[in-house]
Amino acid sequence: MMKRFALPLLALSLAAPAPAQAPAGEASLPPVDKPLPPAPDKTPRAAVMIADYRYDDLLWENDRTAHRIYGHALQAIEPPSGSGVDSWGKTVRWPYMDRQLRTGDQHGYHGEGMDFYNVGGGRGAGGLGIWFDDKLWTSRNYRAYRILSNGPDAADFEVDYAPWPVDVGRKVWETRRFTLPLGTHFTRMVSTIGSDSREPLVVGIGIGKKTTGDGGDLTVDRARGMLSWWGPNDPRHGRMAIALRVDPATIVDIRQDADNHLVLVRVTPGKPFVYYSGSAWSLGEGGFRDRVSWDRYAAEQTLDFAPPAAATR
Repeated sequence: MMKRFALPLLALSLAAPAPAQAPAGEASLPPVDKPLPPAPDKTPRAAVMIADYRYDDLLWENDRTAHRIYGHALQAIEPPSGSGVDSWGKTVRWPYMDRQLRTGDQHGYHGEGMDFYNVGGGRGAGGLGIWFDDKLWTSRNYRAYRILSNGPDAADFEVDYAPWPVDVGRKVWETRRFTLPLGTHFTRMVSTIGSDSREPLVVGIGIGKKTTGDGGDLTVDRARGMLSWWGPNDPRHGRMAIALRVDPATIVDIRQDADNHLVLVRVTPGKPFVYYSGSAWSLGEGGFRDRVSWDRYAAEQTLDFAPPAAATR
């Protein structure tokens, strides 16, 4: 099992975080509506869990950031549910997603974070698809999962995506490993895409363009393999920031479609490749209150793009 986590680990504090200070003209933390049940343990930790009470959402978070992806059961309830990556803001160092989701109101602010990021049919914070004929061909929700480590130092798990078509001439499928250590905003993703053809693939890894409203600012640094998005300001809940990092040597192009900003990378079927997806909330952990600070952080992280010695199956 791959155990190396190349992301830098930051010093942790057990003290309660200070309230976010918003720049002039920016949103402030909304008032707390019905505080969450108290956390059983306020020690900073990474965590991953299956929300079988909510159509098998998979939740993972650390002391900085929080995410979820959607299970197969949700497809019948919320069509067209898809394989994009959701991102939540958080204002505490301990896990809160499960307690928030169990309230039935994950979109409200209950004192520890909130979900106002609308993945929709896009890629969200680092979902992918196959780029073919100027179109992104994407999977549905994950079909199987395996939790490899539920913290405390890292949330580590794998999911399988069932075969999906690329136009009429090809099928592909995917296993993806997600690893989020403490002290970072970046999840390491190791994707292995299988296919009924040995021909190389072009994979599009995306940032949703309309997840928190129209607009936002995109920074592209091809030399570092970085796309960094600073979302539009909403007076009720601030901004979300998303960044992708890929191996610059694999980049084919930077493109966009109606829903996503995309970095296109060349991939060999059956061979794992590595990329990173990061996110932050302008009112939450990390102290990113402006675009410059988020771009600098996303660009300066030392990341390891070496794939594991064997496929992640």
